[in-house]
Amino acid sequence: MNLIIDAGNTSVKMAVYKGKALVSFATIMPLDFLNSLKIIFNEFPYIKNAIVSSVRTLGEEDVKQLSVYCKVHVLNATTKIPFKNGYGTPKTLGVDRIALATAAFYHNRNGNTLVIDAGSCVTYDIITSKGEYLGGAISPGVSMRFNAMHNQTANLPLVEKEGDFELIGNSTITGMQSGVVNGICFEIDGIISQYKARFADLTVILTGGDAQFLSKRLKNTIFAHSNFLVEGLNCLLEYNKD
Repeated sequence: MNLIIDAGNTSVKMAVYKGKALVSFATIMPLDFLNSLKIIFNEFPYIKNAIVSSVRTLGEEDVKQLSVYCKVHVLNATTKIPFKNGYGTPKTLGVDRIALATAAFYHNRNGNTLVIDAGSCVTYDIITSKGEYLGGAISPGVSMRFNAMHNQTANLPLVEKEGDFELIGNSTITGMQSGVVNGICFEIDGIISQYKARFADLTVILTGGDAQFLSKRLKNTIFAHSNFLVEGLNCLLEYNKD
């Protein structure tokens, strides 16, 4: 059994896989990490391997504690990957994007795949039908856009993504909601259309914390997959086992 740990900007996702089957999944806060480890290994004592993808929230001490329970692989730029990496600066490629590219590679081995991860940032990553990762784009996510308008202006309030979003906002709050939500949807739809014009038979996968929120507001046909990143991490762990 494998333990998959995806430590993002604000929370930690912990998943247990038996082969390719997901048997347990939880999202926790970083302060609960060590206690959650005890609970998981009590419930799944046959976990032998773990992989850690940490953007910011886990440190060396956390990984050290995890290594008491099982063999640990920390995802980084030197990790062996199953696809050809055409990124111009591979050492700067984020571990989350490596995992997403891996999931895309195994999900659609003979096709072109665009993965859109709608989280703190919105990332776009393309894997071609030849198994080559080319790169993509990074832009601010939904919450980041709301926070930026509030923090970098004198009078704009902090707004949440709730309710219905009309094109024409009739108040400051609804105007901000329209600008952020409609703006990010127009962005995603526009980028998908440009990729479709360049790559034949393109499969588009939307994942991340805001995937479900955005998917019903997009015009392009997509596949929403909430656990795509942890699936990619499990594939990477299997690929890197001795």
